This record gives sequence, C-alpha cells and structure tokens, in this order.
Amino acid sequence: MNPLLDRLQPYPFEKLRALFAGVTPNPAYKAISLGIGEPKHPTPAFIQQALSDNLNGLASYPSTIGAEPLRAAIAGWLERRYGLPPLDPATQILPVNGSREALFALAQTVVDPSQKDALVMCPNPFYQIYEGAAYLSGAQPYFVNSDPARNFAPDYRSVPDDVWPRVKLLYLCSPGNPTGAVLSLEDWKELFALSDRHGFVIAADECYSEIYFKPEAPLGGLQAANILGRTGYPRLIAFSSLSKRSNVPGMRSGFVAGDAAILKKFLLYRTYHGGAMSPPVQAASVAAWNDETHVVENRAKYMAKFQQVTPVLQTVLDVDLPDAGFYLWAKVDKLANISDTDFAKRLYAEYNVTVLPGSYLARDAHGSNPGRQRIRMALVAEVDECLEAAHRIAEFCQSL
Repeated sequence: MNPLLDRLQPYPFEKLRALFAGVTPNPAYKAISLGIGEPKHPTPAFIQQALSDNLNGLASYPSTIGAEPLRAAIAGWLERRYGLPPLDPATQILPVNGSREALFALAQTVVDPSQKDALVMCPNPFYQIYEGAAYLSGAQPYFVNSDPARNFAPDYRSVPDDVWPRVKLLYLCSPGNPTGAVLSLEDWKELFALSDRHGFVIAADECYSEIYFKPEAPLGGLQAANILGRTGYPRLIAFSSLSKRSNVPGMRSGFVAGDAAILKKFLLYRTYHGGAMSPPVQAASVAAWNDETHVVENRAKYMAKFQQVTPVLQTVLDVDLPDAGFYLWAKVDKLANISDTDFAKRLYAEYNVTVLPGSYLARDAHGSNPGRQRIRMALVAEVDECLEAAHRIAEFCQSL
C-alpha cells in the first residue's frame, strides 16, 4: 500500500462522531445540525429539468475537456462576474466534477515528487483536502495561521524568508472556509509578487464566492490578476463550483480556469485519471451558469438568515457577520472558560444541536491552533430551523 496514506488524518466529521460516541442527546429537542456545510435550499426546478431533458446523453462517453457549450457558458459567467476580457474556452477553462476532486488532483500535477523538501502552503484553519493533496503528492503541508486582526485572513508576512523557495503550490480559500474572510487586492498583489519571485502555483478556491453580505461581490483571483495587468494569469488557477451557488451539491459540477500552460498539463493528468463529467450534468450546468436570477434569490435567503441569527448569537458569543460564505466562526469562551470540543459535546447532549469544533478544522502550527475555542456553524437549513438553533445555543451559553 502507498505509505503516504498513513499521513492522512481523520476527517473532521469522523472526529465529531467519535466525540459524540456514547452521548444521547436530549430527547426534548428535535435534532438540528449546523455541522456540515451542505446546502439545504431547494435545487431550482429549471436545473432539474435540464438534467432530465438530457438523459439520452448517458449513451455517450464524455470527453475530459468537456463539451464546448459548457466551456463557453463558464467563460461567459467568469467574464460577466469578474469583468474579465474574453477567455479562451478551449485552453483556459476545464470543467471538473466538483471543486473538491480538482483541488486534490492539481497537487499531483504541480508538485515534483522527486523534490523531497517540497512544501504545499495552506491556510490554517483550512479545508482538509489541501492537506491530503500535499501528502499524497509527496510534499509537506505548511500552515499559515489566520489572523483575527486581519479579519481572519492568513498572515503571509509571518512566513520566514527561507520557507518560500520550497513552496510549489499555495492553496487559498477566498471567501474563506470557515472564517468567511475575503482577500483584498493588496493581499493578491503581495501573493503574486511572491509567486513571481519563487515560481509557485496559486490554487484559488472560490466556491463560496456567490454568497456574500456586502454591496460589492467578493474579489476573485482572476479579477485581481486582470486589474493588476497580469495577462494570461501566470501560475494562477481559480476553482469554482455550482454546489453552493446553485444548491446542487449532488451534481458535482465545477470548473478550473486560468493559466493555459498549467491547464494543458492538468488536462493530460485528468485524461488518465478519468475525470470526465457526465453529459446530462454538463447540460444542467450550462443552464445553471447561464442564469443569475436564482443566484440572487439564493443569496437573499442567506442574507435573511444571517441578519436574524447573528444578533441572537452575539448576545452570548464573540461572533460577527462574515464577509461571505454561509458559516459563522464564533469564539466560545465569552461567558466561560470552555474548550471548543466540550462546548460542541455539551450542546449536542443538552440541546441536540450539532456544531463543529474549530480545532478540528485547523492544525497546531507555530505554537497555536487558530481554531481552538472556536466553533463553526453552517447556516444551511431554512431560516426557522437556524433561528431555533440560535435560540438553543443562546440558552445553553447562558446556562454556562
């Protein structure tokens, strides 16, 4: 067996199941889960219809590069959303089966396995796929802690100078999971300068880009590169997905876009890896990327939830409305000295509400775990259920 598999840690939800083992939640309350970031809003009917109308496509093998109408629809969306000049759908766009598998696979393309001291840089806290991708590519992850003073953006200026030459791939998530932080143009400018100096690839995970709470939409990586005059998006690959934007996590539909030279190699890898998207899913994806009305309506639902839930929780927790995304990232020791794991376990036992301990989403790095004494709450259910959970959490906190 591949010995690199032994480096993989249990997924956060496995840790949560172990934490809850033997605990019987209070039967007086109906179970409410804020633990998993799985969209619960209904899938728009027109997307379902497009999927069912194209089931005859199941009779054909799909190409790895994807059908031209899908690549054109993705290019059009990127151009409209980020104000980009025309993209080449044939060389700068590649459909993928959800951003998760592509985020993992890119490391296998980018990292040279013969370089034994190679690093893959990750934010901390982070989406665990980044860490697994680093290990299975033969590299080591290097974690950059989020900084509450910078709205939880990673503090890249804290990285020692002798680390950067070893970095081959840098994962970032903007808007961030779990913090909701959005990188500024100045942040991007600094990262691009570091990439130019040291030659590493930037993998920009932007799957939460369409759920935001400010008048202006979050800045994207390709958008920042275009503003800064970086023609051709050198060493930059952006990842996006329909899962959160269009409430279709079961479709597993996303894309990567950016540097054509990297995408050419990534396409070669994926041709062998077998990463082709089903034709009916491609057709439904075309419909989804070409429509913005359902996205605006979906965003309004999240806005309504956060506007009602956040004030309730602010009475008992250190928590603020994030820039974007559908998570609240709360500090739990406002009223009592309690760990994030004890908070989650007792809340589940006493009030039958599930939240995710923040320490499960981060690693001990540079003397601290930036997720410790924090919890992540995914406001993915309908507003009434989220509001009920908030009131239970408030009552629990007051009991502390």
